[in-house]
Amino acid sequence: MKNLWVVFFALIGTIINAQDLKKTAKEIQEEGIELYRSEMASWYGTDVLKANYDKMENIKGYFSYIDGGVPKCIFFSENSKVLATVAFPANYNPRDAKIDMNERDFTSKELDYFTIRQNANEKVKTDTIFQEYNNTSINLIPIIDKNNVKKVYAVTGPSVDNIVIFGNDYLISFNDKNEVKNIEKLHKGIIVQAMKEEKLENAISGLHSHVLENQQAITPTDICTLMLYYKFTNWNDYFVISKDFVSIWSNKTNNLVIIKEKDVKKMAGSVENSEK
Repeated sequence: MKNLWVVFFALIGTIINAQDLKKTAKEIQEEGIELYRSEMASWYGTDVLKANYDKMENIKGYFSYIDGGVPKCIFFSENSKVLATVAFPANYNPRDAKIDMNERDFTSKELDYFTIRQNANEKVKTDTIFQEYNNTSINLIPIIDKNNVKKVYAVTGPSVDNIVIFGNDYLISFNDKNEVKNIEKLHKGIIVQAMKEEKLENAISGLHSHVLENQQAITPTDICTLMLYYKFTNWNDYFVISKDFVSIWSNKTNNLVIIKEKDVKKMAGSVENSEK
């Protein structure tokens, strides 16, 4: 009877752990997709504005956010007035974008986005935790969730062709007053990968590893990067491997699965034994 109870509690523990990993994967996946949607609005927003606005010298900055499910890119002046708003449909086709060039004040939500982005920008300029690398730039992506949790992701992007950059990314957290309360590195360093390597032309997956103790799973910034560059690579799937977990991202389905590293080893061992 005692052994039955041991097995029962072990089974319950396994189920709980699996549920926890599924919940974690869902949260990371959703945040990564939101980062992607915001960054896509920024990618195409400037192109749309340039084609429709003849006073680009008045634009002093921009930020993007998701407004009721609609990705919007907001362009503002030196005196913090909104000069143009570009809203995108789900396909992000610039021809289908809606542009509003009526000058106005920020909405209360936009003012929060603007403020945390500006405060994050000051930190990037002054705090030594942020690293700079040749042929790269740091992009700031503000996020305010449904619980009013405010954060800005600082993501490094390439300024040259045919490479994908992971790492050198940071999470900047804010309090209710839009003041910076914490800065966290998401990768130990910078990871530069070729979009398509000739010697790996037939490869259908990519991978990198995480070594920071508090970043064992794939990050929302990793997912954002993979979604932005997927069509330029040959990665159907992408793996992030750490000491404790293996994260598997499907570029075809935009779905994330996180598995304990020891369970992956068990599965590999089972396959190996079955082939003998």
